[in-house]
This record gives sequence, structure tokens and C-alpha cells, in this order.
Amino acid sequence: MPPMDFQPILDDINAQLRPLLGQGGKVAGYIPALARVSPLQFGIALRTCAGETAAAGDSATRFSIQSMSKLFSLTLAIRALGETLWERIGREPSGSPFNSLVQLETERGIPRNPFINAGAIAVADRLVSMGDAKAELLALLGRLAGEPVLMDAEVARSEADTGFRNAALANFMKGFGTLDNDVATVLDVYFHQCALSMSCEQMACAAGYLCRDGRHPLAGTPVLSPAQTRRVNALMLTCGTYDAAGEFAFRIGLPCKSGVGGGIVAVVPDRLTLCVWSPALDGTGNSLLGRRALELFVEKTGLSVF
Repeated sequence: MPPMDFQPILDDINAQLRPLLGQGGKVAGYIPALARVSPLQFGIALRTCAGETAAAGDSATRFSIQSMSKLFSLTLAIRALGETLWERIGREPSGSPFNSLVQLETERGIPRNPFINAGAIAVADRLVSMGDAKAELLALLGRLAGEPVLMDAEVARSEADTGFRNAALANFMKGFGTLDNDVATVLDVYFHQCALSMSCEQMACAAGYLCRDGRHPLAGTPVLSPAQTRRVNALMLTCGTYDAAGEFAFRIGLPCKSGVGGGIVAVVPDRLTLCVWSPALDGTGNSLLGRRALELFVEKTGLSVF
């Protein structure tokens, strides 16, 4: 495909959406540390496979990446376990809220996919079995972003203090034999991974291996194999935006992973990785303006997997 100057496109998206800040959506008020985040923020950044960058708005502001972290915990687990990871975790869209207990009971403790909360807790359990999961995750993200990535202790405490649903999911899976390790230890890893703090610019770089057939965005060394990378992107497309994945595929047509901190990372295979952030969420837990920004990006560039 011919080269494209992305900076004017991101500037235009920022100019279009900034007047809409504060006009819809709500921050994730059920997590106290996130309830205090100002919704009047919007950032967007991208990094191409060739290392070119563009950014606009509050792209350098760090935010709580929340469920976006599931991409990187999944990457660690796939690297270590390969196909055996899927013995206790499914790969199908849930069609239910990300913290649903009903589906987990129906399917006897096997999470539908690794991007809903139950699935990510099951992935955390696998990582706990292999060593210091929090340190491994921080190290991976630091290498991928090319600079240190932080865990926000206040957000982690908020997650732990209010994570009753997640505790219920973990205990339920433990009862079915899906988790090997102590529930409190597994939840500690899960709450801390959700409390990772990154900017759009850092995330666009860190997730760059997903548009480069699994190669490190800076060093070019393998992070995942090409086949593993395709599978992660497929899971992002079908499961990465909670129970709005079908709508995202229909309107945007890119593999995406969102978090209730207001961030969404999107992948254009063989071209670029894009991150958007705005804290106000829609009814499905996805960033209201972040989703609109991705729609505008696809409209303006014509880039899509379809």
C-alpha cells in the first residue's frame, strides 16, 4: 500500500472529537480510583510497522489500561504454554457482560475466552504457576514499550477493595478445578495487571508486535510466532470489546482490545497499531469517544481487515 501521512488524520480526529468531551458516557465509577478521573480527556497515537509515529490530544497522558493488560498476560501464557493453555480456557465470544457468573456456571467453570474477566483470571493462574507473574508482566511491557511501565498501587487497592464479582468468579472456577493456585494469590496478580498505567503512545508501541507477525516493535526479535499472532488478533476481533465485539467488527473492522479505563488498542495487520483513550464509557464498558475515533480513522484511511 502507498505511504500515508497519518499526523493530519489524527489531528483532524482530535479536532472533531474534542468538542464532544463531557457530552456523553460515564467513567467507571464502580472502581473508586477510576471514578475520580476527569472525562474531559482524549488521546490518540499510532506506530507503523516501519517505526513511524503520529499522535494527537492527550496522547502522552498515562491512564489505567485495565483489561487491555489481558493482551500481554495472554502473550506471556501463550509463549510459555502454547496449545496447552486452551485446555481450561475457551476461544469463543461470550455475548455476555465481561463479569458474568451465569455463563461460567453453565459451562462448568471453563471461561468462554481469555478476554472476559474469568478468562483473564484463569490466565493469571497459569502465570502464577510459572513464577513471579507481576514482575514478568512489567518486564515484558517495559521491553515492548522501550521504557518503564508502572503499576498504580492506588488503582490496585481499589480493584481489590471492590472486586467482589472477580472474587466470586475466581472462587467459582476454583470449585470446578479450573484454578490450580490460591485464589487470593491469583486475584492479586489480576488486580495489579489491571492497574498498569500507560499512555496511548506507550501502548501503540508496546502492542506493535501484533501488526508485525509477532516481531518486537523495537528490536525485531520474536515475541510470538506469526501463527500465534494471528490467533491473538482473531481473539481481539471476536472477543476483545466485551459484548460489543460484533458491533466493533461491523463498524470498525479491526482487531481491538478495550479496557474500562477508557483505552482501546487496535491493530491493522502488516501496517500499524493504534491506541485511543477517553475515560467516559458507553453502556458496554467501551470508551464512547474512543470507539468513535476508530470509526473516523477507518473512514478517513480505508484501513480495515475486510
